[in-house]
Amino acid sequence: MQLAIRYPNGKTYIHNDKSSPKKQLNNQLTSFSKRGMSLEEDLNASNQYYLAKEIAVIHKKPTPVQIVKVDYPKRSAAVIKEAYFRHASTTDYNGVYQGYYLDFEAKETQNKLSFPLKNFHEHQIVHMQQCIQQQAICFVIMRFATSERLFLLEAEQLLVYWNNQQGDGRKSIPLKELEKKGYEMYYELSPRVPYLKIVDRLIIKNKDKST
Repeated sequence: MQLAIRYPNGKTYIHNDKSSPKKQLNNQLTSFSKRGMSLEEDLNASNQYYLAKEIAVIHKKPTPVQIVKVDYPKRSAAVIKEAYFRHASTTDYNGVYQGYYLDFEAKETQNKLSFPLKNFHEHQIVHMQQCIQQQAICFVIMRFATSERLFLLEAEQLLVYWNNQQGDGRKSIPLKELEKKGYEMYYELSPRVPYLKIVDRLIIKNKDKST
């Protein structure tokens, strides 16, 4: 069974699924959001932990989908044949922690020695700039999948690399520079990705700037 989803740029993604109509009903839309989601799944679990412990309220932003074609092969089942992402999303996550607004993106790469800037999109960069202007704590969490290394990089630093590439600069962030300018994180049991430990450091850093 084929499912066609049209992205904001007009391109169509065709997904073949030979599972039962009932499984398709439950899994078709989520299958698109789960592509390359191992980091996001870890972050979702971490956010659930923070919420349960009343530490922070942080959620993944949903991507609005407009369903335009549905088949009903059986009375008890529906098969989504075509759907559209209504508009491009901004960043992956936002929420509140200790009175601070957090806004961040999560990205992965199979590269071993650098993180491609093409993983980010113009509308995400613009959104981060707007959040920074409102004094939000804005950052990206990057994962090198082959080595399972995790880094948190402040959005201000990402913007420097992004702007440099516009002037014939590097199209990626070298791992060696992430080791210097980012914050490396290590997996734990609970939460799986303890990124709020780094956010605590960013809060102190921002306080020092304002004094």
